Amino acid sequence: MAFFAFARPASAHPAPFSYLDLQLHEQSIDGSLTVHTIDVAHELGFEEPQTLLDESVLASQYSNIKTLLERRIVLTGNDGVRIVVEFSGVTALPADDALRLTFSVAAPPPPALTVETALFPYDPAHQTFVNIYEGGELRQQFLFGRDASPQTHYAGTAAGALAVLATFVPSGAHHVLIGPDHVLFIIGLILLGGSLRRLALIVTAFTLGHSVTLALAATGVFSPPAWLIEPVIALSIVVVGVDNLLRKPGQKDLRALFALLFGLIHGFGFAFVLREFGLPQDSLAWSLLAFNIGVELGQLAIVIPVALALAWLRARHPKLSGRIVTIGSLAVIAAGVYWFVDRVRILGGG
Repeated sequence: MAFFAFARPASAHPAPFSYLDLQLHEQSIDGSLTVHTIDVAHELGFEEPQTLLDESVLASQYSNIKTLLERRIVLTGNDGVRIVVEFSGVTALPADDALRLTFSVAAPPPPALTVETALFPYDPAHQTFVNIYEGGELRQQFLFGRDASPQTHYAGTAAGALAVLATFVPSGAHHVLIGPDHVLFIIGLILLGGSLRRLALIVTAFTLGHSVTLALAATGVFSPPAWLIEPVIALSIVVVGVDNLLRKPGQKDLRALFALLFGLIHGFGFAFVLREFGLPQDSLAWSLLAFNIGVELGQLAIVIPVALALAWLRARHPKLSGRIVTIGSLAVIAAGVYWFVDRVRILGGG
């Protein structure tokens, strides 16, 4: 009873959200930002947020509010140049306990518009909803928390499609080249060598497999959890290495089948990365195609030099070539087993 007698009233934040609307026109970008008075009052040091709804107080604080929020909205084009946001007015919204600021940029929207914002980092629960309109229609929605990454909107034009390609092709290639599990899987598949036709069939089967599941996961049709997919990817590496060691001369070559089946699994792994980019819904097909092209280019950057080097060794040093296949397969198996145990432990919470 004594505890409650000395309790003080606390004011809860009724809506820890802000809203940024961007209207993309042919020759301009119009925007409006709606923020809650509690957030602005906290940043300005006001004890009573309601006072900001008074027109005279709002007018006197407009310059401070403008300076505070302009620098926290970062818009950049695909050329990396920042698009300067300068507010031109503010309106009090008493019914919502909010303020609405407006701005207009007298320049054509870029094919790829990147948005980054952390309006009120003092509040870890605060989120900013970003709505992007083209031709009066809602085309893209983003949600930014305190530690959210930048998100990019691609225009529904030919220039926008080119911007998608320029973004996602390098991304696909980069992901393959920096992903040791994918690299080892591909190397394991080609260690035994073979004709150009056989190697092309193996690479094509892997591409077909990961393209199917990448599309399924990226579009939300079917996406298994990471705790299942990541260990299975590691197991696929082990299987390929074991197959290399157990393969007898003249025995049926199953590498193309492994590439297809395990490519389905690796495709889900690629999807985890692709989702981090914030897939442009209006350019979903282009982004998937571009990412797959990038993955294919990354694979070729691995397959071609490794296959040529192995072919040269077989022709000139057949015994050394055989040892490299054995040692390489053992290394592939060891890495796969290590990743499997590590991922089961981490993703399983152990």
